Amino acid sequence: MPKLIFVTGGVLSGIGKGIAAASIWALLKWAWLSVFCQKFDGYLNVDPGTMSPFQHGEVFVTNDGAETDLDIGHYERFLDTDMSRLSSFTSGKLYEEIIMKERRGDYLGGTVQIVPHLTGLVKEKIHEGFTSSGADVSIIEIGGTVGDMENEYLLETARQLQHELGHDNVIFIHVALLPYLMASKELKTKPIQHSVRTLMSYGISPDYLVVRADTDIPADMIDKIASASGIKRDNVVSAPTLDSIYRVPLAFHSESVGQKILSSLKLGDKTIDMSKWETLLDNIDNSENVLVIAMVGKYVGLEDAYYSLNEWLKCAGFAHRRRVKIRFVEAEDIEKEGTKLLEWAHGICIPGGFGTRGTEGMIMAARYARENQVPYLGVCLGSQIMAIEFARDVLGIADASSEEFTPDGANNIIHIMDHQKELTTKWGNMRLGQYPCIIRPGSLAERVYGATEVMERHRHRFEFNPLYREQMEDAGFIVSATSPDGMLAEVVELRDHPYMIATQAHPELISRPTHPHPLFMWFVEAMVK
Repeated sequence: MPKLIFVTGGVLSGIGKGIAAASIWALLKWAWLSVFCQKFDGYLNVDPGTMSPFQHGEVFVTNDGAETDLDIGHYERFLDTDMSRLSSFTSGKLYEEIIMKERRGDYLGGTVQIVPHLTGLVKEKIHEGFTSSGADVSIIEIGGTVGDMENEYLLETARQLQHELGHDNVIFIHVALLPYLMASKELKTKPIQHSVRTLMSYGISPDYLVVRADTDIPADMIDKIASASGIKRDNVVSAPTLDSIYRVPLAFHSESVGQKILSSLKLGDKTIDMSKWETLLDNIDNSENVLVIAMVGKYVGLEDAYYSLNEWLKCAGFAHRRRVKIRFVEAEDIEKEGTKLLEWAHGICIPGGFGTRGTEGMIMAARYARENQVPYLGVCLGSQIMAIEFARDVLGIADASSEEFTPDGANNIIHIMDHQKELTTKWGNMRLGQYPCIIRPGSLAERVYGATEVMERHRHRFEFNPLYREQMEDAGFIVSATSPDGMLAEVVELRDHPYMIATQAHPELISRPTHPHPLFMWFVEAMVK
């Protein structure tokens, strides 16, 4: 019999539902249970892949190439478990499947409706995720907030599943905001009461309530919320904002949240091993010296656009008992004001992105790092920028560029493969998901990875043009990892630089709080030196 936990949100979005949910799920993982996670979002995009980072934060990519919501990244990081394309569904993706079935005649001429056809499809996806993963528990987050029109069919599906499978097998956790009014200097419970009642109007009574607030929550306030919401006092979890998201699992553990949920689902009394997480927090608490990284990008107006990269640079710092602070530098500002904007940086990171805006500023930043021996890490676009800068300023190819920026350019150091040009579907010509990388013996990359073959996750379209490889390598620009056939450059580095290395992949997608990716670890170490 499936064991399912549904997580819903109330009052408003962005209150940390994903972190709260991931922390609870981590407790179950550390109780030696197999956990699978899914998220259902109400928006009509088929996936976040074509959405601007300003709209929805970063796009998280799974091993099997699914472009998903950044909350899937929270799940992977806190559980140290890989998710899949079965972990993320949007209304757009579900409606697309329903319509395709209707066009094929799968419904035999019947009327296609939200109930039972769409709700039935959601059940199929939940069942498939649970069975294919071999999980002990499946946890399903419903995006947005209760009361959103676009999510009503998801709440109805959840209600039906509890009715069909029983309360011992399906429980609900509701995360809601407890706002603080500065004018009256008091916390107000009414929004939570309305949120819980709205959820109840869909036939769902939450078993647990996670109360989010920006201040400590007095015990009598928890009593009041429990009484007004009709939820057991022991099942109302206090979740004030902490100085680090990595304290949340331990905070919940202190309230025995994991043990209570195990009891609710009749999963027995299990020991929850927090040792690895406690080591992480010990490193955080004992990190004093500060390293400052300049993140030179084009989406710096929204930090969530680089969420995973930001977090794992910080975690790599903690592993060295250093506090990494990231200062976001708008690439276009460098174009206007010059590289004086980077003079304070211990290291420079250029992340991924699409389009031409700001790329000249990024090239200036890469040149600054090369000429001043400043540690540099390029990720995806940052790898391509590093190649273009080297071709321009070392080889003297003044018009070196990318086919993305100059489609008809004479010297496109970065180009799109011929077979990719035939693919016209939006994002259809991208390399998505996990690919093998063969590392060159004796290279910096080999020392960093400690291996000659690794797997990395990708999300990019343009590749290093092999026509320029020989002359660039002769000048000191080394292709230190390739695809197995040797055709695609995966990692590049400079021969005469303390640490200037870049990857076509997105190492932030597989990094974890308790064991950061080696590219990040060495980047921090280079800054320490």
